[in-house]
Amino acid sequence: MGVFEEVSAFFESYRGDKLVYGRSELGRPLYAIRVGKGDAVGISQYSIHAREWVTSLLGLEHIRRGVTKGSVWFLPCTDPDGVLLATEGLSSVPEEDRAFLKKINIYDGFSLWKANAKGVDLNVNFPARWGKGAQNRFAAGPESYVGEFPLCAKESRALYDFTLRVQPRFTVSWHTKGEEIYWSFHQPPLRRMRDKKIAHMLQKTTGYPLKEAPNSVGGYKDWCIETLKIPAFTVEVGRGELTHPLGREALADILQKNIDAVARLTEVF
Repeated sequence: MGVFEEVSAFFESYRGDKLVYGRSELGRPLYAIRVGKGDAVGISQYSIHAREWVTSLLGLEHIRRGVTKGSVWFLPCTDPDGVLLATEGLSSVPEEDRAFLKKINIYDGFSLWKANAKGVDLNVNFPARWGKGAQNRFAAGPESYVGEFPLCAKESRALYDFTLRVQPRFTVSWHTKGEEIYWSFHQPPLRRMRDKKIAHMLQKTTGYPLKEAPNSVGGYKDWCIETLKIPAFTVEVGRGELTHPLGREALADILQKNIDAVARLTEVF
């Protein structure tokens, strides 16, 4: 069973609160599953980068693990078109789109694809100093293309709208690889102190060091920190010496280090 098929089957069988919060560029459902009771304290999202699809499997295990306090919305596959392109290739997209995708792909095959089906990197498409990053690109491709304008991609717009509806107290985004935690985005001193304290708790839970990337902009985490003024984290799972794309063989080690992370975060809020 493919990873998106597994996510879809999980969603269909889930008996708690769930919804489709939007549609991808190719019309695929964007799933949200709520775990816990009471007010939503967080959003935990996975596979915003296509080749990092192993994080969707982590997301399903986080849902099974549950939360400690309040409730969390889990979004196990934020970029379904990209995930299918990375795992199944051009057969996953309509025939009329295949020539365009082949033309803009710089890789041999699509297993290293990060973007959506239109060549937009969703994690640089948010209105957080958009287009000013050191590695931003301005033409469609498998990674780093910021899009024509902020939130031009259906997937990033849906995530943006859903986050505004939920009004979470924190967000956490799961990526691969490198075993690092990114937690900052130009916060003023008091919020920086608050967020770093929570990041240290996440560091203790996972064993991952805290990192900063001041020249990286336009991400979901960045927008949550700068505009919503809430703590937000990007966690890079998977050992740094591994090569992209990380597959199912990496999952056991990832789970060992990260299975309790979301539940522990809820204890803070």
